[in-house]
Amino acid sequence: MRRTGTYDALGEPSASGPVVREVDDLRILIAGAGIAGLAVKHALAERGMDADLVERERAPRTGGTGLFLPANAVRALTELGLGVELAARAEPVRRQEIRDRTGRLLAGFELGAVWGEVGDSVAIRRDDLHDILYRAVGPARVRFGAAVRDAQPTGAVTFEDGSRETYDVVVGADGVNSAVRRRDSPRFLGQICWRFLAPCPAVPAGTWTAMLGDRGRTVLTLPVGGGAVYCFAAIDSAVPRPPAGDWRDLFAGFSAPVPDLLQHGGDALFAPLSEIRGADWVDGRMVLIGDAAHAMSPSMAQGAALALEDALVLAEILAADRRGYAVASMLSRYRKRRAGRVRFVLAQNHRRDRARNLPGPMRNALFRRFGLRLVRANHAGLVTRP
Repeated sequence: MRRTGTYDALGEPSASGPVVREVDDLRILIAGAGIAGLAVKHALAERGMDADLVERERAPRTGGTGLFLPANAVRALTELGLGVELAARAEPVRRQEIRDRTGRLLAGFELGAVWGEVGDSVAIRRDDLHDILYRAVGPARVRFGAAVRDAQPTGAVTFEDGSRETYDVVVGADGVNSAVRRRDSPRFLGQICWRFLAPCPAVPAGTWTAMLGDRGRTVLTLPVGGGAVYCFAAIDSAVPRPPAGDWRDLFAGFSAPVPDLLQHGGDALFAPLSEIRGADWVDGRMVLIGDAAHAMSPSMAQGAALALEDALVLAEILAADRRGYAVASMLSRYRKRRAGRVRFVLAQNHRRDRARNLPGPMRNALFRRFGLRLVRANHAGLVTRP
């Protein structure tokens, strides 16, 4: 539908504003074809809106390891219309266990006691989740090899090849090192980690298990189907670099199945863990989602979940408000809808990390006595829809 009107620089209706525009619909750019970017592209398409989706890589992303998708992530994928595809490729996760490094059980509970009617949690290979989203969007709808060099609050975008275009809305979904984000640099959390996939004959199906040692040492195991387990190993570190020597030696003393799993970790993916605390996600016509907006510790396993929720909320607001074409108002509503939820998850991450780093006897007693209660409290703010 063509609309004619007088608007200010951010698309707000203005009787005396300097900009007169005739538009058929919002012109939207999404930078980054990861989970957040693909999800918002699909969510917009489901609402009859198109968007240009660009990705710096030259082909669909491959590699990676696994993901735990808590119930609110599964709910978001279901609301995106992808629940059937997810169920066909993911593994149900019905139980969580917290153990010390010797394997002694500190807390164990069914996830239904945490999430209730929100639904199931699942584990999936990262490649499989990307493939589900790519198929929903259509790889032909992604412009690969098109990196954003610079984006301005006016909506002006410069690409790495020197070309320039102007958009009504620029969505930065390009990760923790976003080219769209202009403020709030990532802060190193004092933790480093390794991720890998391994055979899992000794890991119980459907069970998320965290084994806790000293110095923040944590080994998490999660079956992802096809006879594989996703392994995540983390340790406190003063620097965001891998230590000298074989990192697996840092986890000596952990009981079975860790020693057997570590034999398959020679090509593990290393990463320092970072966080973006600010809520400065909107700058003129630019808006950040996913890790570009709020990268965080994986302690709550909410990275993908929040990215999917961001996509749903942003698409809902853009679709509902496009008739008025008030970009500033739209993006302000998005920020207000998401800020409290993200603050809650950041706070719960910090609480969980502090608990994990308590002296061993104190930490073990805390989880033995209050494990389920603590985990319920961690997730209480995520039970409602975003």
